[in-house]
Amino acid sequence: MAKIALDPAMYHPELSVADEVRKAAELGYEYLELSPRADWFFWQRYPKADDAALAEVKKACKETGVQMLTLVPVFNWSSPDEQERQAQVRNWRRLLEIASELECPLVNSEFSGDPNDPVRSEHAFYRSMEELIPVFEQYGIALNLEAHPYDFTERNDDAVQIIRSLNRPWVNYVYCAPHTFHLSDGAGDVRRMLEYAGDRTAHLHIADCYNHKLRQGHRYIVNPPGADVRIHQHNEIGNGDVDWDDFFATLRETNFDGIATVCVFGWEEEADALHRRMRERVAAELKA
Repeated sequence: MAKIALDPAMYHPELSVADEVRKAAELGYEYLELSPRADWFFWQRYPKADDAALAEVKKACKETGVQMLTLVPVFNWSSPDEQERQAQVRNWRRLLEIASELECPLVNSEFSGDPNDPVRSEHAFYRSMEELIPVFEQYGIALNLEAHPYDFTERNDDAVQIIRSLNRPWVNYVYCAPHTFHLSDGAGDVRRMLEYAGDRTAHLHIADCYNHKLRQGHRYIVNPPGADVRIHQHNEIGNGDVDWDDFFATLRETNFDGIATVCVFGWEEEADALHRRMRERVAAELKA
């Protein structure tokens, strides 16, 4: 049976992580997936959470029964710049200490790197994995990876191939639904992508998005034209172009039993109601 987790990103400005654990319980979630926030771990920065912060969260988890299921660091461990790569590996080592202390069974992250220098970025990724695989195995922590827009690999199939190449049963794939159109260069063929990933799909990020390739690309206007950027959203299901009927049907047919994280961003004015609706929808679709 799938585990439905909450990404509490919309609460980061107002709540501590311990209070986000309590908020998850209030909204009916049993699991939390902690995304980047400055006082714990932030994009490319050394993690800041100390023993006191960890103790506060462990206490909240014990009180509520909510499990801190996974952390979501974004460290540029695929940087072609060797000094930067080494710094990000250092960040990873501390992050894994934190995950272990919180008894997180897994961490999920991005490939990072530079899409304009993909080959050297891939080399750097494998170098970092060689250094970090023994650390993951020491702690017994699994890793789920997604191809994020502007990573050195941005397409579904290539990301799955890289994960398979690592040849570790504890390294698997995150299919991020709000990245559907970047993963497929606008095709949006969710069934084909999920089937290609097969049993490597251990983790889902659930949110909707618009297809940036439609309407001659005029749904988003970027100035200056041709700027090297990626745009997407994390909306509530139904507020976008993802084919949810095909998405959930494919998951049911393949008996998906991994993690489904609700990760809607940018709708703070209705966060509580939205998260309740999303949990109920995902539970009904996956019979979780």
